[in-house]
Amino acid sequence: MFSALWSEVTIRTIAVFGVIFLTLLVFFKQRKNLPPSPSGSWPVVGHLLSLGRAPHLKLTEWRKQYGDVYTVRMGMEDVVVLNGYRAIKEALVDYKDAFSSRPNVYVINLVTGCGKNIAFSKFNQAYKEKRKFAHSALRNLGMRMGPGSMEENIREEARQLCLKMSEQFDAHPRDITDNDITDNLTVSVANIICSMVFGKRYDYDDEKFLELSNIISKLAAQLGSSQLMTVYPFLRFIPGVNSSNRLLVECTNEILAFLRQEITRHRETLDDENPRDFIDLLLIELQTKEKTNYFTEENYEYIILDPFVAGTETTVTTLRWGLLYMVLCPEKQQKVQAELDSVLGTDHDVPTLAHRSQLPYTEATIMEIQRIRAILPLNLPHAPNEETTFRGYDIPAGTQILPNLWSANMDPEFWPDPKKFDPRRFLDSDGKVVTRPESFMPFSTGRRVCLGEQLAKMSLFLLFSSMLKHFTFKLPEGATVPSTDGILGITLVPPKVNMCITKR
Repeated sequence: MFSALWSEVTIRTIAVFGVIFLTLLVFFKQRKNLPPSPSGSWPVVGHLLSLGRAPHLKLTEWRKQYGDVYTVRMGMEDVVVLNGYRAIKEALVDYKDAFSSRPNVYVINLVTGCGKNIAFSKFNQAYKEKRKFAHSALRNLGMRMGPGSMEENIREEARQLCLKMSEQFDAHPRDITDNDITDNLTVSVANIICSMVFGKRYDYDDEKFLELSNIISKLAAQLGSSQLMTVYPFLRFIPGVNSSNRLLVECTNEILAFLRQEITRHRETLDDENPRDFIDLLLIELQTKEKTNYFTEENYEYIILDPFVAGTETTVTTLRWGLLYMVLCPEKQQKVQAELDSVLGTDHDVPTLAHRSQLPYTEATIMEIQRIRAILPLNLPHAPNEETTFRGYDIPAGTQILPNLWSANMDPEFWPDPKKFDPRRFLDSDGKVVTRPESFMPFSTGRRVCLGEQLAKMSLFLLFSSMLKHFTFKLPEGATVPSTDGILGITLVPPKVNMCITKR
């Protein structure tokens, strides 16, 4: 009996160890020709302990030792990191057919319906058709002139933003809190997106709209705090730990419920010959029979969700960094204001896009803000759909490819003294804006370049220049000079800073 039992145990043991051995063999075989990996990777956690709270800084530091392309272990997953302009451009532009897809990221899947949107969809025919539609719709809306045009909608929002800040100044002279600034900017940017998507703006005190703005901010914050679940998605099965997932789903569902109400309203008043906004254009597209495989009832809500999730937090954070650097560099703020005054005179209305070419230093300042503090320092991850050879290395299908935009923005080869805030980097010898500088990719590059790039550029220029036209921003008397390190969540956000404002 014992002999039989021993034989069974031995056979089972050999079988178990055999499976483990074969698994490890396959595992290490897959890893054999990956890019080099830094030392210090631990079982289960990988390099997470070394990366710390500012992974973009550590990854950029490792570039000096391991080169432009290397592999890090994020928990139990291999991630290939691209450093510097040349490696990023080579992968995303020259090898665009290989690296234009997205990996499976559990937390992102919760918010996007497993890639039913555009930004995080896999690279396939459905993605191509959805992106083609969205690009055409945004171009259609952006080219409209006069009342109801995107420019006029943004200018109106800039007026309302400055009016709100004036009211706050009158109520509490020379004092505006960081929460006030962030709330005002969030409402303004969300309203710009509402104008494009819904065809209307909301009053700043509209309870329904304020609730939407708050949910968007809450969703962004929750995404930033869900990084542990991103690395270890199995934690969702542990009671208590998965509360962040529940909040993400709740926020997403609340925004989708808001969107469904607007979609219903649009259906009831739709005129195919006179589309008013993004929803109208999408509903018309849904009626086209040959598109039904890609534009279904199941996924179009997530297509509409994209601008709110992708556009609000990024634009607001860029503007917050802009105001912080104006406070820290008052001479740069004065130069922007002098240029605005020389072009706009004493007119108290907000600038137009026609003024843009006449305001090169202002435009260069916005570009320098985007360079020195990349709001997505590690960009959104890419992935190959199939095994790909890149720079002599074998990259398995589905591997996360992480473009380190921070390394490109802070590369001294392209940006002398990169830690210095200097808008003149973006001006040529004639004082004109350098429109396509190398190693500058604030909206990414390649096939996954941000769809909302033009809308974001318009919003940043008109909102930033309007605020600087009407107000001067300073630190409160005796306040400690704030850090510019930033806090990395879903975006790299500045510290909370109260400011004194004076009307101009």
